[in-house]
Amino acid sequence: MQKIFSLIEALASAQTTVLIEGESGTGKELAAEALHSGGERSGKPLVKLNCSALPESLLESELFGHVKGAFTGAVQDRIGRFQKAQGGTIFLDEVGDLSPRIQGQLLRVLQEREFERVGDSTPIQVDVRVIAATNKNLREKVRRGEFREDLYYRLKVVQIHMPPLREKREDIPLLVDHFRRKFNTVFHKGIEALSQDVMKAFLQYAWPGNVRELEHTMEHAFIHCQNTTITLDHLPPDLLGAHRHSGHALETARAVDHG
Repeated sequence: MQKIFSLIEALASAQTTVLIEGESGTGKELAAEALHSGGERSGKPLVKLNCSALPESLLESELFGHVKGAFTGAVQDRIGRFQKAQGGTIFLDEVGDLSPRIQGQLLRVLQEREFERVGDSTPIQVDVRVIAATNKNLREKVRRGEFREDLYYRLKVVQIHMPPLREKREDIPLLVDHFRRKFNTVFHKGIEALSQDVMKAFLQYAWPGNVRELEHTMEHAFIHCQNTTITLDHLPPDLLGAHRHSGHALETARAVDHG
């Protein structure tokens, strides 16, 4: 993580396009925010868009804007996210879900710094830094013909890989303390610690939802905890079940070994 922090710091003032890769919940959006806030564009907008949240027709309008009458329901001109981000940064999350047509339009923006609104043929110049993120394997999508190779190389000028929480378990106590302080403020509580059993469960758990899942687990525990120490009883059932299952499996393995 220290290498990632150093890379973000080095890239913050650059205008380079950055591709942030990692599983869902690993903090890709936080990395994008750090890249923007630490650079020369920090005083300008940071505009975000989840590329998997909209169908192609709406996504095109959302990115590039449209003119009145461009399609049914276009009752007035509208500027898109790229224009809103003028001078600043646009963060395109889940960029691996873009359709081939939108991929081509994005490539044009990256190459020529211009685009056209839906229903208009007048090119619009734009000065925007692009930061993209994906939880997909874009190289594999390129191999299967699902993602343009030229766009892939345009996006991955510099790559940042956000590791899953299971690969950096030493960060769990630090994250737990951060969320403990955060939720003490949010819920106006005075929770001081987690029991040893809870911390053991946290360190053994695989965290498929990564840091986001840890945050939600801490929030769940805060809601249920009415004293100053979080115990196993305050954890979500799925995590508690996984912990008990792993503990039972370990005891079984030990019994077989000793047998």
